[in-house]
Amino acid sequence: MLTNYNKLKGLVIRATDGEIGTVDQLYFDDQIWVIRYLTVNTGSWLNGRSVLISPYSILQVDWTSGRIDVSLTRKQIENAPDIDTQRPVSRQHEAEYYGYYGYPYYWDGPYLWGATYAPSGVVPMEASPGMIAERARDESADSHLRATDAVAGYGIEAKDGDIGHVESFVVDDETWSIRYLEVDTKNWWPGKKVLLSPAWVERVSWQESKVFVGVTRDAIKTCPEYLDSEPISREYENKLYFHYGRPPYWIAEEPKSLALA
Repeated sequence: MLTNYNKLKGLVIRATDGEIGTVDQLYFDDQIWVIRYLTVNTGSWLNGRSVLISPYSILQVDWTSGRIDVSLTRKQIENAPDIDTQRPVSRQHEAEYYGYYGYPYYWDGPYLWGATYAPSGVVPMEASPGMIAERARDESADSHLRATDAVAGYGIEAKDGDIGHVESFVVDDETWSIRYLEVDTKNWWPGKKVLLSPAWVERVSWQESKVFVGVTRDAIKTCPEYLDSEPISREYENKLYFHYGRPPYWIAEEPKSLALA
């Protein structure tokens, strides 16, 4: 199911033995645009400390109840490696985190989630503290994780000039891929909200706070309008990809690395 990131924010996270907090923001992999973690605001629990929840642990997203159920206990979450969400999350910290929970490393394999295309159904495996520490030491300090709130507001630079800014994101809650960037063009001309696929992103300049896309301003101006109050149908997606003359992700999906400026 495709859903707007704004509808994920604020959802309650429920462990197997009680609630732990609410979704604050998301961390995504800036190479292939996949959500790697949900940042959870724990409120008064854990003295308000933010914690990371991997999609590996998600059992279901209950939209009716406004809740995400995870296969973790409150004690597991409380004792998890402390990761400062106010600073860049390094691969070393990730290795320690994944080792603690027994999750496979998503960077070990050819698919979106390492050996699998989606994170569901993964069975955790135990690892000794020594193995976890050794793996963490072997990993680099580099990180490819970006916070969604940090990228919201970035300018969109088309082939022939600026055209709008990133307003939000559309997420697939099965693979946890970012399927679309929601772009607001109203600041540039009496426009509308539109969707752009990350597959059309040529590069992201973190220094300039801009996303460069390989389509023209006119193509964006004339594309089907996105109404965030309505569900995204496959009919709408087909119209969108036909308009841009690009193959849809469900037919020809290939991981795409970003050339970072």
